[in-house]
Amino acid sequence: MNLFQLRAFDAVSREGSFTRAARRLCISQPAVTGHIKALEERYDLVLFRRTARSAELTPQGRALADLTGPLFGLVEQAEDLLEANRTLVSGRIEIAVDSPHIVMPLLARLQARHPGIVVGLILGNAAETREALLAERASVAMLTDAEIHPDLHLEEIAVSRICAVVNHAHPLAGREMLHLRDLDGAAMVLREPSSVTRKTFDRACRKHGIVPAVLMELDSREAVIEAAAVGIGIGIVSSLECGSDARIATIPITGPDLTNRHAIACLARRRNLRLIRAVFGLATEADARDSE
Repeated sequence: MNLFQLRAFDAVSREGSFTRAARRLCISQPAVTGHIKALEERYDLVLFRRTARSAELTPQGRALADLTGPLFGLVEQAEDLLEANRTLVSGRIEIAVDSPHIVMPLLARLQARHPGIVVGLILGNAAETREALLAERASVAMLTDAEIHPDLHLEEIAVSRICAVVNHAHPLAGREMLHLRDLDGAAMVLREPSSVTRKTFDRACRKHGIVPAVLMELDSREAVIEAAAVGIGIGIVSSLECGSDARIATIPITGPDLTNRHAIACLARRRNLRLIRAVFGLATEADARDSE
């Protein structure tokens, strides 16, 4: 059995792409393709379905990935153990997030403390972020209202509040705080139903008998803010995602059911890897300072 071929397969299965796997392994894309082709031909099977944009595992490929993932995860842990006394002067880490706002301060601290570390940022919705971590396409993830999972190690780093965003001509723009009942029947632009922010808002509305008039469902917070800025309706975002936009007013909404908890997460079996420990340390240091 050729371990170079297996490692190439493992990289493609994690990354979902021959090109990204080549970058991960620091070899050429044709070399990765050659390793996979040789592996498939030797054992007379098909491991991936190739498309124009990705490489999807076949059932046989998925079964093999269940073995190679833990195998090369242990190799990475062994490498980390052997280099435990070396300074973090170089390396790369993939971080999956469902919002760039919450992770950027952490990345700034990471760059200041360890300028040789390269970060690959994977953006997606909450479900995609969690899946990227579990599939080992990312080493660390920022998760919102994450459910306990036996394979994950989580540490809470922030709590956010659901806020309304309106343009400055809106009748509510001068308010410092809103109650949920202020939104009963109001024209609103919201994230898609699978969004964690949307789920929190919908859950609170159902509990309190509030029925907003949903004019649009949009697939990004940036689109929600744009729609609110031009006056289409009231948008709903997390307090950590508002940013600084002179066109809108951001108004917190009161109520105990209108908060989300944010955690930094990694695979439990990889929590002691040196670089992951460094990222967790920077995230929790900031959380401790913020709570003082």
